[in-house]
Amino acid sequence: MPVVNFEYYDLISLLGMDIEMDELIRKIPMIGVSVERVEGNELSIEVFPNRPDLLSVEGMARALRAFFGIEKGLKKYDVKPPKIQIMVEKSVAEVRPFIAGAVIRNVEMTYELVASLMEVQEKLHFSVGKNRKKMAIGVHDFDKVSPPFVYKGVKPSEIKFVPLGKEEEMDLNEILMKHEKGVEYAHLLEGHEFYPIILDKNGNVLSFPPIINGQLTAVTENTRNIFIDVTGTDFRAVMDALNIISTSIAERGGKLEQVEIIGQEKIVTPDLTPREMEVEVEYIKKILNIGEEKEIIEALLRMGHDVSVEGEKIKVFYAAWRTDILHPIDLVEDIAIGYGYEKFETKLPKSMTFGSSFDYNRIHHTMIGLGFNEVVTLSISSPEKEFEKMEMEGEAAEIANPIAREHSILRISLLPSLLEILSKNRHNELPQQIYEVGDVVKFEKNEAKQKTMLAGVKIDARAGFTECKSIVEAILRNLGYKLDVEEKKHPSFIEGRCAFIILNGNEVGYFGEIKPSVISNFKLEYPVIAFEIDLSLLPAK
Repeated sequence: MPVVNFEYYDLISLLGMDIEMDELIRKIPMIGVSVERVEGNELSIEVFPNRPDLLSVEGMARALRAFFGIEKGLKKYDVKPPKIQIMVEKSVAEVRPFIAGAVIRNVEMTYELVASLMEVQEKLHFSVGKNRKKMAIGVHDFDKVSPPFVYKGVKPSEIKFVPLGKEEEMDLNEILMKHEKGVEYAHLLEGHEFYPIILDKNGNVLSFPPIINGQLTAVTENTRNIFIDVTGTDFRAVMDALNIISTSIAERGGKLEQVEIIGQEKIVTPDLTPREMEVEVEYIKKILNIGEEKEIIEALLRMGHDVSVEGEKIKVFYAAWRTDILHPIDLVEDIAIGYGYEKFETKLPKSMTFGSSFDYNRIHHTMIGLGFNEVVTLSISSPEKEFEKMEMEGEAAEIANPIAREHSILRISLLPSLLEILSKNRHNELPQQIYEVGDVVKFEKNEAKQKTMLAGVKIDARAGFTECKSIVEAILRNLGYKLDVEEKKHPSFIEGRCAFIILNGNEVGYFGEIKPSVISNFKLEYPVIAFEIDLSLLPAK
């Protein structure tokens, strides 16, 4: 998880209240972060990925002011209407179509602000931007250039400029080959005929996104007016990042000014209009068992929200930089934090029930005895991994508003993730054999059902069907079952070397040799055997 570093005294000055270091360290975790390290006056705070608005000391101070009751409710900024424009040409549509901008005037470029700007940029690039793929930020000395600006695509040899940190002019291809940032991020522009560029009205280069800014607009201690551009392939990521970084600078006293973006449509950025969401009081009480409505309202105010009560519902107005609020349950979580976890009483269940579960300890002991190492992988996956690489067709439960395509569905099998782990361990010696016990979601008769599976894979030059059958027999024998097998056709396995696992006439799993083309899809080079067993179908013992 990302870690934010800042000086204690800088936070105190932004906070507007005196609080001893020991007390601050004790209270900061109450807003849902973790103190990673304290060295002298420097604090390192670990922030959960769902709260990118806390990835700067300014964002942290804003949240703490509300939480400590210094400035409760929704923070409002005086945003001036746009005076400048960015003209967007169609030539960027295929490579990096979205852009947003802001101007922050009358900024005092202190050491603390420079350090914070560099850090929040880096953290946002990594978290929201997915290492600049979804969005990248440029910060410029506004007084060095002349608006209006143009955002367009150009051929790599068409334009030369001096990139940040260099002294000689380079064209775009030279930057990708010679500049350290160009080498690092060149893959983001691979395969594109045109590269994105931002120019002022005189043809001066502000930025070659997502690679590097121009040296001309480098921010110095003499900078007083800042221009921010955010470009990307994901509209929501671009807008969210601009809201976060522009309000962070405004926390230092800068005056925010919007920018008009003129493309296929006209938009004005940043848009800090508060978002709205309703949540039922009974829904909150059911989950948190908080009795008083005034306690709920106070908790929301302490989390930086404005509130209005409308009958049995509470309308919450939350900030444009709170990108984590997607569902009423997110507001319930904020209420729990604002109310204080320490205030919740520990209670025993109202009714005592006794259930039985599968003997998972025996499974793990069995797998370890057979020489397998346990792994744990994510339950969310991608169509590419679950279907394309496995050469399968099917359907999966899709995630609404996924952060990335690689995390857009719930997995239907454990095997793709196990093969991916083998792929990442190609440099290690063979044989390698790993297993996992985990949940998948499969569609049966148009209904999504959650199932607990046991799956294992082995990669070795001599791995084959007979060995895989022996492994499966040993597992089930140790669990107290005797299996039958039937030949099975499976698109991921070699035909004739894949079989059903049959118990009491029911299919409970399958095993066999993975097809060479699937092995190649995961960039593996040796035979792989695999099995997967539906533990929920095993008869009770």
